Amino acid sequence: MSAYRSKNISGAKENKIKNLTLCAFCTAIICLCTFITVPSAIPFTMQTFGIYFALSFLGGRRGLVCILAYIALGAAGLPIFTGFRGGIGVLFQTTGGYIVGFIFVALSYLAFTELISKKPWVKVMSLTAGTLIMYIFGTVWYVILSVKSGAPVGIGAAFAVCVLPFIIPDAVKMLLALTLSGRISKAVLKKY
Repeated sequence: MSAYRSKNISGAKENKIKNLTLCAFCTAIICLCTFITVPSAIPFTMQTFGIYFALSFLGGRRGLVCILAYIALGAAGLPIFTGFRGGIGVLFQTTGGYIVGFIFVALSYLAFTELISKKPWVKVMSLTAGTLIMYIFGTVWYVILSVKSGAPVGIGAAFAVCVLPFIIPDAVKMLLALTLSGRISKAVLKKY
């Protein structure tokens, strides 16, 4: 009986270590993706790719942990937000709502995949729904803080600047993250 218990305890420790390692890896991916800027008419980072990858690779629960860790590390002062910025003050700037909005992407992914299924089309729908919620939340945040700072911006203008240019790049990043995470899962996670 003690050999069985010992085996279960060591298996549980290995599982915890594996989960912590994978979460740290995906949090690092999100941080690194924030620094990768793709030049275009309106440059964008690969930050949302990191978010989509963490969720599709690890699932909703562990992906949410990675996103919360990323936000906490940035809020603590590490320069891991876009533009090498860090500190809690970044979250209270006009674009901070989009960072907080990543939590909604994770919650949407978690809800869809836990309540409906983990089929690829459900994953796409969940990430799309979460991204739309993030866009709405971030845009409302942007408008409210713009008004408070004395530079009022309407919802339409904020949408045109903060959302519209990023819809297609985010869709491409989403599909890339889903494809890459699926291939990596098959190649790496099945062995461990």
